[in-house]
Amino acid sequence: MLQLYTSTTLETLIHKRDGETKFGEKVETLSSQEDLGEQLLKSNAKYVLFGIPEDIGIRANRGKKGATTAWNAGLASLLNTQDNAYNKGKHVLVLGHFDFSELQETAENFSKNDPNYYQQLANLVRKIDDEVSYLVFQIVSAGKKPIIIGGGHNNAYGNIKGAALGKSKAINVVNFDAHTDFRSLEGRHSGNGFSYAFKEGFLDRYFMFGLHENYSSKKVFKTINATPDRLRYNTFESVMIRQEQGFSFQLHNALNFINNRPYGIEIDCDVIENIPSSAMTPSGFSANQARAFVSFFGKQKNAAYLHLCEAAPNPNDAKEMYLVGKLLSYLITDFIRK
Repeated sequence: MLQLYTSTTLETLIHKRDGETKFGEKVETLSSQEDLGEQLLKSNAKYVLFGIPEDIGIRANRGKKGATTAWNAGLASLLNTQDNAYNKGKHVLVLGHFDFSELQETAENFSKNDPNYYQQLANLVRKIDDEVSYLVFQIVSAGKKPIIIGGGHNNAYGNIKGAALGKSKAINVVNFDAHTDFRSLEGRHSGNGFSYAFKEGFLDRYFMFGLHENYSSKKVFKTINATPDRLRYNTFESVMIRQEQGFSFQLHNALNFINNRPYGIEIDCDVIENIPSSAMTPSGFSANQARAFVSFFGKQKNAAYLHLCEAAPNPNDAKEMYLVGKLLSYLITDFIRK
């Protein structure tokens, strides 16, 4: 299901100009899918980029579909970024994307009137989990850092499991998100990737950054507060509305909690104000704050991967595709820039 990209694939997406070198002209690609692990080991790139264009996990969580489009938007924008002293394309291997079109079609054919509808979707999510976790495992085992564009936040589970197996130990995570995604183990979906990873021993410490107080249940807060040595959070309202503690202070607070072992950086685009996503918000962090967040955590040596998820630009709206693509490319270059 993994569709590998060649340099020829990328050529069609790069808009070349005389006197300029685009990021996409310098990135690495692989020659074939055979011996993927061995090829990754031989690669000089530090980061491996791939996409997961699916929204089955979001649907299973009763959310708004459409997160299949962010990958194409983000990739096209990134490839056309300038390659210069600040951005070095040679540090990135563009691997390709998962083709889950058959699973997407299967999901479309499920009847919402079937009492087993959500369980059927959860079963498909498990198949996606297996594919994602194995690929992330291969990348991390080769000493590289995955950069993943989703897709739903259900893919956090595969990222965490794969990275933990690649590191041979549980990892930590900091999640920039309006929601905990730490809901009940009721069948896999985009709202419980972290709770499943926690339950199964792949996730050790988990910091939730920027929760919206209006959209986190009493039950979830009770669960988090019962395990303060491993689960912590702050809220958007406490940081930005009531300004009880500053943004910079909270960045350092979260880092101190997770920096005792390798950690993943999860960015749910529904926490960023006015970004088309599965749960778009008129009140949230700014794009610049999201960039500062990724830059801060990405430059630490324990940063193990970056996951950008839930963005859902309308593929028929060129402006939306351009804006979301540009945001994702900014976040990626902030992550790799030292």
